[in-house]
Amino acid sequence: MGRRVVDHIVEYLAGIGVEYVFGVDGANIEDVYDAAFFRSDITAVLAKHEFSAATMADGYSRSGCGIGVVAATSGGGCLNTVPALGEAFASRVPVLALIGQPPTGLDGRGAFQDTSGRNGALDGHALFSAVSVHCRRVLTPADIITALPAAIAAAHTMRGPAVLLLPKDLQQADVPVNGGVVVAERDAAQQSDVHPIARALRRAAGPVTLIAGDQVARDDARAELEALRAVVRARVATVPDAKDVAGTPGMGSSSALGVTGVMGHPSIAAVVAGSALCVLVGARMPITARAGLDDALASVPVYSIGSAAPYLACTHVHSEDLRGSLKMLTAALSGQGRPAQVRVPDVVARSELRPPLHCGPGIRYRDAMAALDATLPAGVDIVVDAGNIGAAAIHHLPVRRNGRFVVALGMGGMGYGFGAAIGMAFGRGRRTVVIAGDGSFFMHGMEIHTAREYRLPVTFLLFDNHAHAMCVTREQRFYRDRYSYNRFGPSRLGAGLGAMFPGLPATDVDDLASLPAALGAALETEGPAVVSIECSADEIPPFAAFLDGATSKPPATKEIPTHVAART
Repeated sequence: MGRRVVDHIVEYLAGIGVEYVFGVDGANIEDVYDAAFFRSDITAVLAKHEFSAATMADGYSRSGCGIGVVAATSGGGCLNTVPALGEAFASRVPVLALIGQPPTGLDGRGAFQDTSGRNGALDGHALFSAVSVHCRRVLTPADIITALPAAIAAAHTMRGPAVLLLPKDLQQADVPVNGGVVVAERDAAQQSDVHPIARALRRAAGPVTLIAGDQVARDDARAELEALRAVVRARVATVPDAKDVAGTPGMGSSSALGVTGVMGHPSIAAVVAGSALCVLVGARMPITARAGLDDALASVPVYSIGSAAPYLACTHVHSEDLRGSLKMLTAALSGQGRPAQVRVPDVVARSELRPPLHCGPGIRYRDAMAALDATLPAGVDIVVDAGNIGAAAIHHLPVRRNGRFVVALGMGGMGYGFGAAIGMAFGRGRRTVVIAGDGSFFMHGMEIHTAREYRLPVTFLLFDNHAHAMCVTREQRFYRDRYSYNRFGPSRLGAGLGAMFPGLPATDVDDLASLPAALGAALETEGPAVVSIECSADEIPPFAAFLDGATSKPPATKEIPTHVAART
């Protein structure tokens, strides 16, 4: 047998340090799994669903382990990757997607799962181009020699998913003997001109506030950010999906302001408004990160440095390499260039969002986060899913020393955390904790089986309020609580999973006194474990859009729909 296209793909990926390909097997991608079988330096991981396979690749990449790779077959298999690729696209996470297609000889001729775009077939290239920074359909065996490195380079330099559409017959075809191997060099990151920001900081007369974003994590620039903070004596806030980049133990925790935005700390607005200068570091400031700060940011000079301009007026300096750019900026502000008029701001008491007290059944969100904070050791990675419990974790749960804290807010898709945590556990090889609601579990929670199959150290904390609770809150707040589409019947997820997967440690907890012991036992388990925690769908989470009056500023646009009254 010659050297097939799939053999070339797997060999190339292994050669650049890729250790895992995440996917779901199927007829038009099975040759990739076959090629991986013959190599000891790369593992093809079998997920339960293509969405989760793609979030495994996303979590692997987002946690700093290198480019994540997902493989999916044609038809419904590849279509299942679209929402996860959309998340990676929105959050600018490098991912390589290998998408199987029917044989080229059947294009437009009624092939099963035809996505060639010919003769009325669904156009896969158009579809995947919308959720990627690079998409190419490989048309000849020789194309793979340049197409693969070009896709990987695009994922890195353009920051997002790159997609290769691979027809079945071309996967099996031999690569030309003298085709060689072409390595597409990643474009060298241009050195940023940091002097506009340096000049502004030298002129600043008063306190400086830094707002750090997710590019700090992607570029592993935490130490460089802390060095800059120390030089300009600044206080640092983080956006919700960059909670672990600053203000953690050993990284300026005494100068931390907390989290910005709709799940953040209201006191940050006053700090920003009282600053002589605000610098956004790798932070685009979408509405989830900017809510409550628009007036403050409009009242002070704002500068930005990062790979993409923020969603607000400011002076922006482009940088594809924050580590290098922050080093240059710190050097420019050291010695003779040190700012003379910046000063340490007054101590600011961090204020919290204060939902109304709730006395219903189950464990309160804040109490659960306090128990988790007291139990989690250093070095643990945390992945937070969407929903009420996600808001509580973002607002209340501190990051572990030397641990990651990942939340996907690009698309905010429920169920992301299950696959992402598995990808992180494969890549980082450490205890990873998933915080998710029962709604997210019902979507993609069967990846717990994948964690069990691979004996991964993942602890799944399932907060079971028998509802899509954030939607219940919206029904109560914006539709006068006259009905609910979003409540479920009761479930015992721990007992159910324990029965489904013999040997999996799984327990249900419905009172706060029992929670610490259950958490401790789950964290001490060598492989995966599940704790299902009873809580209430009627508890309002720390989410600014649901709070009003004295607790927080109301949303800019009220969400009371006029058609509700009209229909009564």
